[in-house]
Amino acid sequence: QCHNAEVPETCIKCVKSDPRSQSADKVGIAAIIITCLSNKATTLINNMTTLASGARDKNLKVALRGCEKGFYYTKTNLIAATSRLKGKEYDQTNLLVKQALEEEFVCKMKVKALRFNFPISVTFDMGVYEELSTAVMRIVDRFV
Repeated sequence: QCHNAEVPETCIKCVKSDPRSQSADKVGIAAIIITCLSNKATTLINNMTTLASGARDKNLKVALRGCEKGFYYTKTNLIAATSRLKGKEYDQTNLLVKQALEEEFVCKMKVKALRFNFPISVTFDMGVYEELSTAVMRIVDRFV
């Protein structure tokens, strides 16, 4: 399934990290990727919390707290996406994953508007988040 992703390596690494992958069908693979997304969202929540607590600029602090809230919202969407996936509601699954990805884009846009550059590790995590989001949406698109 990962070979249809834009960046198959990221997808494959995620899938191989989960013991369920040995016996997973295509829906199971998609569920594993959504779990990886949720885990990455948790990492990004923690990153935003740390960055916000160290920010001296008030506007930057507010933007980073907004990112933190956005990633909490993302986790809620990803839980719902897993539920929709298991219920074979594939369009809804992708809609929820897309909405979760939009939160990440909004975060980047608001923070960049303040001329703040995320640390390399955070930029990397955001890139992985985007790659996994795209991968799962492509995989789920092929179910229809």
